[in-house]
Amino acid sequence: MFSSFFAPLSIRIIFSIVTSFLLAMIIAPRVIKNLKSRQIGQTIREEGVKEHLKKAGVPTMGGIIILIPLLVTSILWAKLNPYVLFVIVVTVGMGLVGFFDDITKVVNARSLGLTPRQKLFFQIAIGIAAAFFIKMYPDLKFAIATGNQLSSIPSSSVQIPVLGHLDLGWFYIPVALFVIVGCTNAVNLTDGLDGLAAGTVTSAITPFLFITYCCGHLVFAKHLEVAYISGVGELTVICAAIIGGCLGFLWHNSHPAAVFMGDTGSLALGGAIGAIALASKTEFYLAIAGGIFVCEALSVIIQVSYFKITHGKRIFKMSPIHHHFELCGWPEEKVVIRFWTIGLMLALVALTIFCARLVAGIN
Repeated sequence: MFSSFFAPLSIRIIFSIVTSFLLAMIIAPRVIKNLKSRQIGQTIREEGVKEHLKKAGVPTMGGIIILIPLLVTSILWAKLNPYVLFVIVVTVGMGLVGFFDDITKVVNARSLGLTPRQKLFFQIAIGIAAAFFIKMYPDLKFAIATGNQLSSIPSSSVQIPVLGHLDLGWFYIPVALFVIVGCTNAVNLTDGLDGLAAGTVTSAITPFLFITYCCGHLVFAKHLEVAYISGVGELTVICAAIIGGCLGFLWHNSHPAAVFMGDTGSLALGGAIGAIALASKTEFYLAIAGGIFVCEALSVIIQVSYFKITHGKRIFKMSPIHHHFELCGWPEEKVVIRFWTIGLMLALVALTIFCARLVAGIN
């Protein structure tokens, strides 16, 4: 009877959020204290926003506060299957890249840690492995629920609203690679203000609680006319664990931050979100729900490209774009709250588009 109580996915989702949050709250003071004792502190660029210079020395690599609860909670409450293991492996892989970069910044006193090429190499390696796994692994079953039958679709398909499902064939590999690497770096770029990355990740991953649940539920998949992927519903537990961990971390990362997540946290969370989107075939919805990440990445691309083309001119006062608004006179807290608000609105838009067919069917 006890085990049957925890069997429903809805119950495990709730306990996943609570467990992850409590674990983050419990380990956070110990992690912060340990990072301080080892002098693993944040380095601030002098050419950046001057107000940020006072943050130098604040413990970094605090992404551990999110990752440990995420892994423990996922193993505790999720039924392990290829999708769950896939997301966990990608998350840990990206987290290790970030961890190594954070460590080299402090231990070796290198201002850049890993070089951009080194970081990108490891990210691409993980991304290629993830893309081939989704496309080639024989036990991953994707099917469209039509009437009382399941119509199989290739694992190289992507779900696009209105257009339905588009089979990309081998072109799916570079698309999936772009999703993983792009999302990883976009979240990393967003991690520049107190609470910005953790809050934005929370809003971006929340719609995927519903999306992955529906894709793993035959009845809902039929109503929504989306891909039914048996077993992918277990990813809702990971989504819930991310939310709980980020909220626990945010308790200590809110302004003025007592700890920063560093690349350890930002790369891992970006990898996790990208992997969840790939496994559930909802890459399009990630681009909407994670619109803040898209804008942050585009601002850097535009700034760097324009700087090179014009030989020194800039479009933004500073990139990523959250620093531009700071230099325009917005207080840090205002920038964070407004980005959170926009992120929440984009999450609701993504969820609305996903549910549009169901609403039309009911009406």
